[in-house]
Amino acid sequence: MKHFCSSSISEDLGCRRGDFSRKHYGSVELLISSDADGAIQRAGRFRVENGSSDENATALPGTWRTAVHLENPEYHTRWYFKYFLGQVHQNYIGNDAEKSPFLLSVTLSDQNSQRVPQYRAILWRKTGTQKICLPYSPTKTLSVKSILSAMNLDKFEKGPREIFHPEIQKDLLVLEEQEGSVNFKFGVLFAKDGQLTDDEMFSNEVGSDTFQKFLHLLGDTVTLKGWTGYRGGLDTKNDTTGIHSVYTLYQGHEIMFHVSTMLPYSKENKQQVERKRHIGNDIVTIVFQEGEEPCPAFKPSMIRSHFTHIFALVRYDPHNDSYRLKIFSEESVPLFGPPLPSPPVFTDHQEFRDFLLVKLINGEKATLETPTFAQKRRRTLDMLIRSLHQDLMPDLHKNMLNRRSFSDVLPESPKSARKKEEARQAEFVRIGQALKLKSIVRVDAPSGLVASGICKKEPWEPQCFCSDFPHEAVCADSWGQALLVSTDAGVLLVDGDLPAVPVFDRTLPVKQMHVLEALDLLILRADRGKDARLFVFRLSAVQRGIEGKQAAWSRCDCRENKLEKTKGCHLYAINTHHSRELRVVVAIRNKLLLITRKHNKLRGVPGPSLLSPLSESPVEEFQYIREICLTDSPVVMTLVDGPTEESDNLICVAYRHQFDVVNESTGEAFRLHHVEASRVHFVAAIDVYEDGEAGLLLCYNYSCIYKKVCPFNGGSFFIQPSASDFQFCWNQAPYAVVCAFPYLLAFTPDSMEIRLVVNGNLVHTAVVPQLQLVASRSDIYFTAAAAESEVLSGGSSKGASAHTSPQTPPGGEAPVFPSSLGEGEIQSKTLYKIPLRNLVGRSIERPLKSPLVPKAITPPTSISVGIAAIPVTHSLSLSRMEIKEIASRTRRELLGLSDDGSPRPEAAPKPKSKARKQSEDSRGASTPGMVRSASSDRITSGSLESPSPAEANPEGQCAPPGSDQDPGEDGGGSPVRGSSPFPLTASSDEDIIDLK
Repeated sequence: MKHFCSSSISEDLGCRRGDFSRKHYGSVELLISSDADGAIQRAGRFRVENGSSDENATALPGTWRTAVHLENPEYHTRWYFKYFLGQVHQNYIGNDAEKSPFLLSVTLSDQNSQRVPQYRAILWRKTGTQKICLPYSPTKTLSVKSILSAMNLDKFEKGPREIFHPEIQKDLLVLEEQEGSVNFKFGVLFAKDGQLTDDEMFSNEVGSDTFQKFLHLLGDTVTLKGWTGYRGGLDTKNDTTGIHSVYTLYQGHEIMFHVSTMLPYSKENKQQVERKRHIGNDIVTIVFQEGEEPCPAFKPSMIRSHFTHIFALVRYDPHNDSYRLKIFSEESVPLFGPPLPSPPVFTDHQEFRDFLLVKLINGEKATLETPTFAQKRRRTLDMLIRSLHQDLMPDLHKNMLNRRSFSDVLPESPKSARKKEEARQAEFVRIGQALKLKSIVRVDAPSGLVASGICKKEPWEPQCFCSDFPHEAVCADSWGQALLVSTDAGVLLVDGDLPAVPVFDRTLPVKQMHVLEALDLLILRADRGKDARLFVFRLSAVQRGIEGKQAAWSRCDCRENKLEKTKGCHLYAINTHHSRELRVVVAIRNKLLLITRKHNKLRGVPGPSLLSPLSESPVEEFQYIREICLTDSPVVMTLVDGPTEESDNLICVAYRHQFDVVNESTGEAFRLHHVEASRVHFVAAIDVYEDGEAGLLLCYNYSCIYKKVCPFNGGSFFIQPSASDFQFCWNQAPYAVVCAFPYLLAFTPDSMEIRLVVNGNLVHTAVVPQLQLVASRSDIYFTAAAAESEVLSGGSSKGASAHTSPQTPPGGEAPVFPSSLGEGEIQSKTLYKIPLRNLVGRSIERPLKSPLVPKAITPPTSISVGIAAIPVTHSLSLSRMEIKEIASRTRRELLGLSDDGSPRPEAAPKPKSKARKQSEDSRGASTPGMVRSASSDRITSGSLESPSPAEANPEGQCAPPGSDQDPGEDGGGSPVRGSSPFPLTASSDEDIIDLK
């Protein structure tokens, strides 16, 4: 068996996981437009996204692309409409310490029918809306005071009082609508080759054939007169704004395009005021430029508009039937994705349409955060809240408000509740449901909330790594394709469903570990109170013990592997980029011990020290540099690499109510951030590197702050506020945060929240009951428990009744939550994996080796894991008739239709395909299915059935653009999508597979 001393590509990716660049999102330029005579007309500063500096670059295989996501999607952000309206909830009103009124809404619900009870709270203030989730405890009721305290609102001028009037739901719905419209209107301007002014562009009476082809790609041509859908400000009665327009429905958003050639044209009016009145008042405008050459180049300053902030320049190339895209954003618009591919050329027209629409929707949402729009929104919100306060407070003695301040938030009405209270709740729910229905009918509601989600493969989708993991994991790190995990039974080497191999017994309780394959090192922190130690081992020695089937190492066997002076350590950290040298900082109470270990010059080749008789123990290779004293014991510790090899490395520590950075060379500490909160729960300090410059993501409580860390200047350290700094709040307080550019993944006990690194915008929230992160330094591993409904149903949903899937409690009915395990019962757990390459969009060229076998592991072609395992078959191998049959079946399932075309009852489960039935019959018993997110080289099932690769993408494009997966690897080593723990459903007919 070959020694495992070569560098792991997964580890290399892990070292680069925090590297990112804002250059992918364009650079700010001063753009000046001039007329035909060369006279300057206007100038402006815009961020230009071109994807590639070469204007003439064409699409090449393997070019950089990233996944396409809607940012802050309404089915994750419009909480009041989705979780509160039409359900029993409580609303409160009060004044803060500055005498500014606020409103609070609280509900207890079940997370997306995943049997995860939790409180949801929305705080409405003049500065904006704050939303958080709080855990539910059946033995402890949650007070309004504790909820507000979690939102950093501890002092009040007047205590909150409950609002009983059901009409308050209408007012709160109006407050939520201030976040922005769920429907959009975009301008489309046709520009001929050589046109330099907006008067010339708006005066084009008709468009070309390529322009008509582009409009047909965008959407459907509709007749405005009598149009009942979203009209985007156009006249649908008297044809005063044209006879036709272009309309589409995309992922729950209705979009009306203001097409310049379809708006009224006037030969007498050279400025075409009627056309400018609509397109000039659109935040986003598409400019379709005729001609192949980009000269004269379009510039946003050619368009006279103070309202349009984003221009999308589209050009069509008839030679290769492709579209080229370029984005101009006003300088004040925050960064938004997806970043343009390099080069920004699209030969797949449907891919181009999806990318363009998502880019425009995200751009308009980002524009609403500019100072101009944000100030208007804050003024409107302040006015509405003050108006509500004035209307409600005088009615304090009219039984409209509850006089009990800080009353408990009750999941259900008490048993002693009178019929009057039950009738009030019933009326409250009836009015709320009527408001929700009215909003949907008048097209003002986020229609995507009805189905909430999209059926497509996402980079973070997990796959099963080990279907039966009976231990409680403490910490872990990946070793090739296997996982070295510390459990209550000792340290085990787990490789899928193969038998786990014990490496260290339980006498060595490991609390932290790092597997450094490139350095042939294993670092452990074994915690036994005052006798806690740091241990270092050679991976090759550990591997020889595994190959020789030796007994697990005990604490006594590790005496020679102790690092001296580390007794009593409670925390340690290593540097992410250890290409120059490995740095280890050990925390012993309030002391930091700096230890280094130099690299061998020939990487992966044994040096003299490895050939010495003492090479079994690498302790001698570590040298102690210095001790640094802090004012308190650190809770979180991260090493930050300086830009040079000089003494500019930093240590970020968190303690008390602050984050500090410490100079490794001098030991001098500097204040990085002070936490203004009565209680602080530190989560993480993540070092990220933007174009080589260090930054830190500081995570605590519900907050996450990005700080740019400036290098040393003349021997003194300074922290300078940067325009790139930003702050956002998680919806639920995480216990761990993982950075894998372009994503940030926050782990909570029952969910995973996914945001973007560059702006903190929400991308997805996955409900995963009993989620426990295990390892995240390279690939991400976590455990999750099987859903109670799946365990009870024997792994089949065929006979499941409506009672096995609890819904948000209607009326006074309490939600049904899972019962606790009985004595001696062990809840089934599954270990999942998300390959880092799926997240960061880089492909791994060769399969990783496992320490357990002498060759690369190839998963079987069909694996039965979960409720409905499916055979691993590449979608391209299916016949077209099979694909059509799968697509048709998927459409019927998503629309809730039975095979005969009639609507299926709501509670009826989805039918399984024949392949899935055969897989189930071969298994017999049930297996865990409801899980967190992870992806491995095996197929898994979730609480809801997810489509197979062929169902999800009949054209064979299984991987997101950023994955760069080799199609030839599907049968042997690359992750193949099975059923996912994330509930994914279609949000509109637009997202349903259509093959014609």
